[in-house]
Amino acid sequence: MKKLYILAAAAIAVAACGQKTSDLKERVESYAVVEVSSPLYDALSENDKKIVSLFRQAGEIMDGLFWKQTFGDKAEMEALTDKYEKAYAMINYGPWDHLDNNAPFVEGYGEKPLGCQYYPQDMTVAEFEEFNDPDKLSLYTVIRRDENGALKTVWYRDEYKEELEKVCALLEEAAALTTNEGMRTYLTERVKAFRTDDYLASDMAWMDMKDCNMDLVIGPIENYDDHLFEAKAAYECFILLKDETRSANLAKYVALLPTLQTMLPCAPEYKTFVPGTSSDLNVYDAIYYAGDCNAGSKTIAINLPNDERVHAAKGARRLQLYNSMMAKFDKIMAPIGEVLMVPEQLQYLSADAFFWNVTFHEVAHGLGVKQTVNGKGTVDQAMGDQKTSWEEAKADILGLFMVSKLIDMGEITDITKEESLATFIAGIVRSVRFGFASSHGKANMMCYNYMEDHGAFTRNEEGKWVIDFEKAAAAVDSWASLILETQATGNFEFAQQYAAENASIREALAADIEKVNGAGIPRDIVFDFVW
Repeated sequence: MKKLYILAAAAIAVAACGQKTSDLKERVESYAVVEVSSPLYDALSENDKKIVSLFRQAGEIMDGLFWKQTFGDKAEMEALTDKYEKAYAMINYGPWDHLDNNAPFVEGYGEKPLGCQYYPQDMTVAEFEEFNDPDKLSLYTVIRRDENGALKTVWYRDEYKEELEKVCALLEEAAALTTNEGMRTYLTERVKAFRTDDYLASDMAWMDMKDCNMDLVIGPIENYDDHLFEAKAAYECFILLKDETRSANLAKYVALLPTLQTMLPCAPEYKTFVPGTSSDLNVYDAIYYAGDCNAGSKTIAINLPNDERVHAAKGARRLQLYNSMMAKFDKIMAPIGEVLMVPEQLQYLSADAFFWNVTFHEVAHGLGVKQTVNGKGTVDQAMGDQKTSWEEAKADILGLFMVSKLIDMGEITDITKEESLATFIAGIVRSVRFGFASSHGKANMMCYNYMEDHGAFTRNEEGKWVIDFEKAAAAVDSWASLILETQATGNFEFAQQYAAENASIREALAADIEKVNGAGIPRDIVFDFVW
């Protein structure tokens, strides 16, 4: 009898192992492999290709630093023996699934620490709040313990000194090779920034780098990885090649921003801010991602710098990553539409509309107001922990609003409003498959539920979407108005209650997502850098 129990237990273990392997195989295959290359790379001079190679070496170091920040020792994941478990850990930079709200998928690992490796694992929030150090919330410090066990701050330049010196050497070599004065200045200032943790001058120099055929976004930039205080910046790197033709076509739209601001569908007092027209709006092919931007779902547009001092002085740069956008449309968006939309409306799914919608999402961050109209301070201050989700919702819907207006004005001529609307609605399902716990996810769900509640689309007897374009256009205006009023009046209480009631996946959408998942449509892409 004992032998039978042992055999039964072994059979159960084998079955469980098989099920786990099958599940992880599905997760790995839920990322479509995209070979990353670009005709723009082939057109580079040999000298520029040497510079790009140096950038890639620096990016590989950024990749290693992000592993340290978000997980710890990468070797632990490289030692995994299950090939699918290991592959999925490489995609996620650790044992936590980015597309499943960071749920663990490797045995022996619990929930992902909210503070990753930026803080001691045993540190409490109360202990941090009592820690009296003016630099503890700096983007560029980690929190460690001293020899007595007390908290202390350590600057990135010291914590990661060995790796950063290698990066600096590579960037100095690239600066010596480049013939572009703006690029040389930026690289020189970025080297100083890595050594001082003062990034202002290099951000300013990056804003001035307007005539270069390539770009490098490198350093500790976004703070989304720190779910404890959103205080610590994660290392990442993009290597980009400028699409001069598409960029020239976009240049005229920046000048139209003040006009578009006056057209916003809200009360006049909610649109008094005058957006700058010195900001860049350009198109690039991305040929390399590393670190934070490469973990889980992949970025398809960049809006930087984040420093408000730079915004005040020079605006921002908005970089549209064209080849990454097109890969997501082809691999994910178009197949989602085929599953969810009625056949006669599939004609309105458009790669060009996807490009315009994403582009003006980034532009829309500069519209609305920055200060409340009733003395509650800045919008960010008044909106508290609702600020990011409502700002992303604003960018979603105002981006769509601007595209529609520019079509009406005859400025955008290669798509119709129907294509913009249909592609936007299908795009929300693409986005929400990344998870809805993040600020971006909550924004997606508020937009989707508002559109559905206001008749933008219904489901026919087969469960397929039927878009009512007239009602969809009206919903865009009314949702934009509500967001702008909520931000301008700093109505935190309303924002919090509205999000609690509407920033979630409802039953019908959950069923739609199951259909999409059942069709084997990838959730995102993973890169194979072939150049």
